[in-house]
Amino acid sequence: MDSLTQSNDPAKVIEADRAHVWHHLVQHKPFETIDPQIIVEGKGLRVWDITGKEHIDAVSGAVWTVNVGYGRESIANAVRDQLTKMCFFAGAKGTIPGAQFAEKLITKMPGLSRVYFANSGSEANEKAFKMVRQISHKHYGGKKNKILFRDRDYHGTTITALSAGGQQERNAQYGPYTPGFVQVPHCLEYRAQWPGEDYGVKAAEAIEEVILREGPDTIGALCLEPITAGGGIIVPPKGYWDKVQEICRKYDILIHIDEVVCGLGRTGTWFGYQQFGIQPDIVTMAKGVASGYAAISCCVTTDRVFEMFKDADDHMSYFRDISTFGGCTAGPAAALENMRIIEDENLLENSTRMGERLHANLRALMDKHKVIGDVRGMGLFQGAELVVDRESKEPVNEKRVGAVVADCLAQGVIIGATNRSLPGFNNTLLFAPALIATADDIDAITGAVDKALTKVFG
Repeated sequence: MDSLTQSNDPAKVIEADRAHVWHHLVQHKPFETIDPQIIVEGKGLRVWDITGKEHIDAVSGAVWTVNVGYGRESIANAVRDQLTKMCFFAGAKGTIPGAQFAEKLITKMPGLSRVYFANSGSEANEKAFKMVRQISHKHYGGKKNKILFRDRDYHGTTITALSAGGQQERNAQYGPYTPGFVQVPHCLEYRAQWPGEDYGVKAAEAIEEVILREGPDTIGALCLEPITAGGGIIVPPKGYWDKVQEICRKYDILIHIDEVVCGLGRTGTWFGYQQFGIQPDIVTMAKGVASGYAAISCCVTTDRVFEMFKDADDHMSYFRDISTFGGCTAGPAAALENMRIIEDENLLENSTRMGERLHANLRALMDKHKVIGDVRGMGLFQGAELVVDRESKEPVNEKRVGAVVADCLAQGVIIGATNRSLPGFNNTLLFAPALIATADDIDAITGAVDKALTKVFG
């Protein structure tokens, strides 16, 4: 740490950042009077900022990415070795790490067979949307082109990905949007939209109502996160996914699962959808695929989807798409080593075990702090929704939620929260530490939250 700060004058770095870097998801007006935080080193679950302060990272790089933790020399070496041999070739050709990683990935995804490489989650979802639209033109006379998406889900930051996004504050000011995207209701039972039992089935039947309203012959795909992530860590209720799959098969609607956040062990299985026993037609992924050591995303399909693009008699039938940096070999090289680490270190099992501890700790905090209205999640992917009153479930103001996050940061623990996403409902604390988290790490994270809740709410 000391050698880093000595070789890079902190004051000069901070001023260069303040003067020239346009940060993601940040209002820059405060940087006129305060310094931007600059992260310079990471090891395991810890990161250090340019002032030398140590933090426990409870959100895997702030956006749920560094699944195997920081400082993995074996991944860096795999990338270096590959880049010096063959750094890049356009995806119209093959590469050794691309072929090897695709083969390895498919062993974890029974029923799927083809991997299309890109470089971000937004782009992977764009590829899936384009596939659905091209299938519509090729096989349904252009009619089966609509794509359903769910309220509170998020699928990326491009205009078309936002068109499929159910977070109004993320979408605001970026319209007009791509036509043909239709929203279905969320499935958060804590904020129930239908009375009575069998909530999961009712939430799924609400999707069928939208399908019937729009016309089944106009719907090409349903795009859902297996567990809603930035929309508040929503685990679908029992019966939901079984009914959703039944409905999609009934109306010949492709099931597109967005695993950008949940993929590669986050929930305790390789992919979130595997927690629910469903068989998707298209799966998209990014983030944890290479744990942030290189840029890579994938759009994975069944043979049935792939075969729809094979037609030697039609020169327009193939998937006429390219991702320039989908041809960079660093991504699959890093992803292969990332998967080896997950397997060899039993990180799926650890995600399940430490996720249970994290959930139990948050439930204990719920017993202590009446401001916690609900705790939900799966594996090392947990959320705690804050409310003014448990009976009314009135959400806590976003600024007070931000104060909890800020106090944890001051204690040296980085947690997340829904923010600028859901009008009136940016009230959920988010936790997604690396899959290597230990019991001591989990206890330290929830201990900081305990202190922060006491300070902010008494």
